[in-house]
Amino acid sequence: MTTGTTNADTPNSQRAALVAAPPTIGEPAGGTRSHEDLPNLPMVNTLLAADRTLMAWTRTSLSLLSFGFTIYKILEGFQDAGGRFVVRSETPRNVGIFLTGMGTLAMVMGTVEYWQLLKQLHQPRILMRPRYPLIVAVVMSLSGMILFSSIASKFL
Repeated sequence: MTTGTTNADTPNSQRAALVAAPPTIGEPAGGTRSHEDLPNLPMVNTLLAADRTLMAWTRTSLSLLSFGFTIYKILEGFQDAGGRFVVRSETPRNVGIFLTGMGTLAMVMGTVEYWQLLKQLHQPRILMRPRYPLIVAVVMSLSGMILFSSIASKFL
């Protein structure tokens, strides 16, 4: 071995440690990072995938809720104007209840699925931080329940 050795002479485990965990600002160059400080990348990827899935549930639910409420109001307007598009008097209510019920059910199912995944990950650090997709999902679930009950109670 010569005195001018390169990184190729360094054992693989040491090189991998230097590449995988470069020192951050304020951290000693000796690489004294603890194992608990390093991110668990498969866990982070799973969590981000769950976030995207919950946001897809939210998007679908919002579409169903808004479409159900819009159809309800349009059909109710046709009915009040004496239009011939509405054959039965309960049609606006039934269509609105069906679509808002499906949207609310989709949001609740997505929220429950997301919460179960968070619990399966067994990471207290995940549950300590606010999960914004979960907050939006809970607000959407409550809004859907209120919208569903307002349409259902108007004619019951």
